[in-house]
Amino acid sequence: MTGADLPSLPSPVPGACSTAWVDRLAARECPAITARRARRARESGVPQDPIVWARARGANVEDVDGNVYVDLTAGFGVAAVGHAHPAVTRAVSRQVEVLPHAMGDAFADPTRVELMEALCARTGMDRVILGLSGSDAIDAAMKTVVIARGARGRPLRVLCLAGGYHGLGSGALPSLGYLRAAMQAPFAPALSLYADVVPFDTPLPSLSAYDAVILEPVQGRGGMRELGEARLGEIHAAARGQGALVIHDEIYSGCGRTGAFLSTPLAPDLLCLGKALGGGFPVSACLGTARVMDAWGNSGGAAIHTQTFLGHPVGNAAALATLPEIDALLPEVRRKGEALARACATVPGVRRVTGRGLMLGVHVDESLVVTRRLLERGYIVLPCGEKAEALGLTPPFVIADAQLAAFVAALGDCLR
Repeated sequence: MTGADLPSLPSPVPGACSTAWVDRLAARECPAITARRARRARESGVPQDPIVWARARGANVEDVDGNVYVDLTAGFGVAAVGHAHPAVTRAVSRQVEVLPHAMGDAFADPTRVELMEALCARTGMDRVILGLSGSDAIDAAMKTVVIARGARGRPLRVLCLAGGYHGLGSGALPSLGYLRAAMQAPFAPALSLYADVVPFDTPLPSLSAYDAVILEPVQGRGGMRELGEARLGEIHAAARGQGALVIHDEIYSGCGRTGAFLSTPLAPDLLCLGKALGGGFPVSACLGTARVMDAWGNSGGAAIHTQTFLGHPVGNAAALATLPEIDALLPEVRRKGEALARACATVPGVRRVTGRGLMLGVHVDESLVVTRRLLERGYIVLPCGEKAEALGLTPPFVIADAQLAAFVAALGDCLR
């Protein structure tokens, strides 16, 4: 498997080995986590037993049955520079041999400092709170808003846009995971709502009652749809004029996904990054201006925001190796993204294509059915949109032109 291979399916999808592993998984994992055929087939009419991944390289994934797929998801956008990129794996191996763990807020190591410097240089931000996941970054942003706006003497109020997805952490869950109301409902007895949601494409209400606005400049799970520079500029102007902070959630759209390191040149007060940042390893960042971040004050010896693995050396090393690879691939993201969008738009059955770069939403009927048909042909995609109305395409930046062309042909076959 080179990473640029076309699909090869010697076994059914899923094969016997995948099915056996999923049966073992079901015996031990919380049943709410991984969807299986027994439940999902009744709900959607589509077989849903997953495949089980064994290894991956470049834009290819191989399952435990030996089937080789082309990954159009990059593992939720994480493997932007390709699965198992050599520069990333070498950096991780070196770091594990030298220092696999430091001590969070107590004792830093050089990789932590170097990563924060590199992120500030690329984003124009001044301060950083590192974490392990996008949800960590959102939690840090919400805490920062509380700290920065605490003098107002009233409960926190945050405004969000419909279709936005900001993770399922306890800080974001009650208010910000608007993609599906069902994601919040089970936790309603224990969580208090502190945010309001407004339609994606309508004018905002007055922001004078809000402490912050959180948004994705390009919504990911909401359908790969762009807010647009004009509307984004209006939101920034309104927030600044009425005393609200602006948070950009670029966990999905950042780190080169749209063809630039960030999807917009407009500078927020707080910026969240994750997913592709670590090249396959868990690391995230909440960045902010000095004006906002310095409201936290100096540490008095007992940090009021930290975690055991904060600034983890292995994640830092992975990110430091990933960043220059992202920089080098940006022209390819733009070229491949434009070509892929044009090609998909010509396929009969495609209603429209949204998004930018290699962050595209291909709008089709019965996306869940099409997703499964593509998997059975060796292409891994995920549905997206508030009503799963599109196929979300976020492939590795290194995906080969031949792999993209073969995918477009397979898409056409699946839509006939």
